[in-house]
Amino acid sequence: MKKAKLKEPTIPVERQETIRQKIVSLLKDKTLTVKDISFYAMIPLKDVCEHLEHIQKNKRDYRLDMTPARCKKCGFVFKKRDKLATPGKCPVCRGSLIEEPLFSIKIKH
Repeated sequence: MKKAKLKEPTIPVERQETIRQKIVSLLKDKTLTVKDISFYAMIPLKDVCEHLEHIQKNKRDYRLDMTPARCKKCGFVFKKRDKLATPGKCPVCRGSLIEEPLFSIKIKH
């Protein structure tokens, strides 16, 4: 019988700001997709939309601006979509080549 190897404990990334503060600061400078946010903020892809939804509900001195997803095949724009994640299929042509939505932060004056 083999002995199971013990996994080395993972060391969490040291942060000076919260994850949501990091996402907001990233989006103030540039327009990013969910994948880009995941990469730069060093968080799992599945967690990004949850953080974006919270940021969207926040009524501070900024607002989350979203350029909706678009079908690359027929050009359909997902304007009325409430979910922030990329849709799986186009409702018009049933194509699955979907351009990801883009996110940025707009400062309120």
